[in-house]
Amino acid sequence: MSDEMNPVPPMDAPAPPPKRSLWRGIVREVFGSFLPAVLIVAVVNLFVAQPRTVDGESMEPSLYEDQRLIVELLSYRFEQPARGDIIVLNLHERDTGPLIKRVVGLPGDMVEIRDGQVLINGEPLSEPYLAEPTTGVMKARLVPEEHVFVMGDNRNASNDSRYFGMVPYSEIVGHAWLRYWPPSEAGLLP
Repeated sequence: MSDEMNPVPPMDAPAPPPKRSLWRGIVREVFGSFLPAVLIVAVVNLFVAQPRTVDGESMEPSLYEDQRLIVELLSYRFEQPARGDIIVLNLHERDTGPLIKRVVGLPGDMVEIRDGQVLINGEPLSEPYLAEPTTGVMKARLVPEEHVFVMGDNRNASNDSRYFGMVPYSEIVGHAWLRYWPPSEAGLLP
């Protein structure tokens, strides 16, 4: 037999890897890098922070339709919401989907609306984020323990606690704290 018929590779050329080790490398890469990355993203999304899109005009002029937010999910496990916080809530009994509202009344507060203003315990609430006065009248209501009274910043186009009542802490998804879209309006929420 001649060498032309059965060429022998030069001694310094590496032999091609067997297919079995190629698949092992791919599997090792998936389980070593890709799978942990997916798990980290899933854990962050379930327990730390979630992206949300503003749906509707009830929070104008603070938030507008289709703006994108990051909602952090941890703080209300350790502390109560504060007056002025923008929160995301799910009203499971009403099946409305997530709502974005501002905390106005805290447990023990008497919330009332008259003369174009929200009154907390008889005192006018300072609301520099509003573009218009609050219309309508609402008799004083006591916010029970472990509940909040919420309103949209666009008071004339907001489905809020005036209509669906107080929101129990258990219905609060998290605190909306960062707007990231559109980039020109990105930043921390007031």
